[in-house]
Amino acid sequence: MYYILLSALACFAGQKAGIVTHLSGPLFAKKTDGTTRVLSINSVVEIGDLLVTEKRTYARVKFTDGGEMTLRPNTHFRVSQYSFDQTMPKNDKAVFNLIKGGLRSITGLIGKRGDQDSYKMVTDTAVAGVRGTTYECRICEGNCGSIPNGLYLYVVQGVINVSNNAGSQNISAGQYVYVQNINAKPTILPANPGINFTLPPTIGDTQSQKGGAPKDSGCIVR
Repeated sequence: MYYILLSALACFAGQKAGIVTHLSGPLFAKKTDGTTRVLSINSVVEIGDLLVTEKRTYARVKFTDGGEMTLRPNTHFRVSQYSFDQTMPKNDKAVFNLIKGGLRSITGLIGKRGDQDSYKMVTDTAVAGVRGTTYECRICEGNCGSIPNGLYLYVVQGVINVSNNAGSQNISAGQYVYVQNINAKPTILPANPGINFTLPPTIGDTQSQKGGAPKDSGCIVR
């Protein structure tokens, strides 16, 4: 799978996937050719870009299918594969990698039409798939206080399915799930474990700000 991903990056790198619509601090795009570019409002995000936010940066990207991704501070996020043509739903494809940090995703047409498995969010711990939804994905790596390390997901709207080597779990709106590692089954939590899923109003979030209490290790959301 890793080699397939590299091949896809080589073929489609440089093609437009979306644009930056909101930004509260430094945002960088590490390109597939090894260069780094500073992004600003209206900057184009391309296939293969590794987006990196700084300590206090929130960044929102609008994709060509209408989906949005809001990146939280200290996040590394890659647009690994992306294909959208309004007239060719069977060719839809979106594979994103959350490597570090956290994000809120509002899915667009990819995953809602054509192949429902065309959208995936990938981390080191699990795979998550969506069916038209808004969700949070956060990774804790010694940076969440007393909260155990691992992957945390919260569904604002819709349903997602999280899977890894140990099994899979559907998560509905209002539910939280924890995945300790790739060999630990995703577990629904009784309540928010203490992670702040609220976005600052300055980032221009267009969906519900629900999420509860305060504080992000791999997964695929599809």
